[in-house]
Amino acid sequence: MLAPAQTLPTERRPLASLSDCVEVWRRLAAHAAEPNVFYEPGFALAAASSLGRDVEAILVWSADLPRRLVGLFPFRVAARRYGIKLPVLTGWTHPFAPLGTPLIDRDSAGTVVGSFLGHVATDAPLPKIVLLPLLDDSGPIAQALRATVERSGGAHATFGRHRRAVLQPDGDTAHYVEHAIGKKRVKEFKRLRRRLAETGPVAFEIARSPAAVTAALQDFLALEAKGWKGGAGTALIQNPELRHFAETAVYTLARHGQAGVARLLVGSRPIACIVTLQSGGGAWCWKVAYDEGLARFSPGVQAMMDLTGALLADDTVTFADSCATPDHPMIDHLWRERLAMTDLMIGLQRGTGFAVACRLESVRRRAVAWARGVRDLARRGR
Repeated sequence: MLAPAQTLPTERRPLASLSDCVEVWRRLAAHAAEPNVFYEPGFALAAASSLGRDVEAILVWSADLPRRLVGLFPFRVAARRYGIKLPVLTGWTHPFAPLGTPLIDRDSAGTVVGSFLGHVATDAPLPKIVLLPLLDDSGPIAQALRATVERSGGAHATFGRHRRAVLQPDGDTAHYVEHAIGKKRVKEFKRLRRRLAETGPVAFEIARSPAAVTAALQDFLALEAKGWKGGAGTALIQNPELRHFAETAVYTLARHGQAGVARLLVGSRPIACIVTLQSGGGAWCWKVAYDEGLARFSPGVQAMMDLTGALLADDTVTFADSCATPDHPMIDHLWRERLAMTDLMIGLQRGTGFAVACRLESVRRRAVAWARGVRDLARRGR
């Protein structure tokens, strides 16, 4: 086995047991090379009980005293990811966490990555094939992982490359929306806003205090349940366990100024809600819902345009991630910058196992894409 050198103290623990590490964990998140709000303790611990019961984490600690948490790598072991006994250590993501970047101290990324891979290599029960999904392909973490694996004599491969919309303009932001969608469309949305105002006074506001966020989140949950997700039975409010997770995570983040709910209102009636989460200099548009009965006024787009202006005016936000699927019909036109995402597979030993895993991973992804295509065709045929 070709194992990277382990240079910092590490330990492996169940994720749900990390409540005693919250303060050092929060300090790491604030000083991370790449922020990831879904690995903030407030969000991750809330998700662990319903979406991460089998999730563990490898913690990397500083060598100096008082010791600091400098790396956090949540993962689960997929014993039969490919239907055969070929276990894979997979970074933890789920439908409510579309980013898998581990938290790594920005001043020691290479050393922390080496220590993490060294722990995996020497921890006998752990698989020696690692799959870290949904990384920023060109970010410092992906670069450090590739460089460390190559130096150690291991192997790596990438899967699922795609690009999703982000808000990270370089230059003039005063006319960002106009430049993105054009003067003609801006004029049309202003016309729709005037028509909407004929039904009642229109206002846009962002709830930020914990109490205000808690109340506004209920508006989001109600709007989501009234829409297509409610019809499909997948709205958060329809699953008590997931609703509890969402309410706990958003409230906990709001207590630290890391969550907000943007609302577009007609009078006192919310017609669009966008739940935003923050970590470091990043913001994530986590959840969006709008009144589908008012679709002719494009309330979701209207709210997102207003939120775009608010994000651009916020000095604490250096980028905003849409969390959207590739080629999203709305946000891709409004936000013009792109984040290149990738899933990185690592083999800590060269040989048959890694090569077989790569082939099976390709087959698995083709099968998933085919199944989704069949599902979408069936839905359109209804």
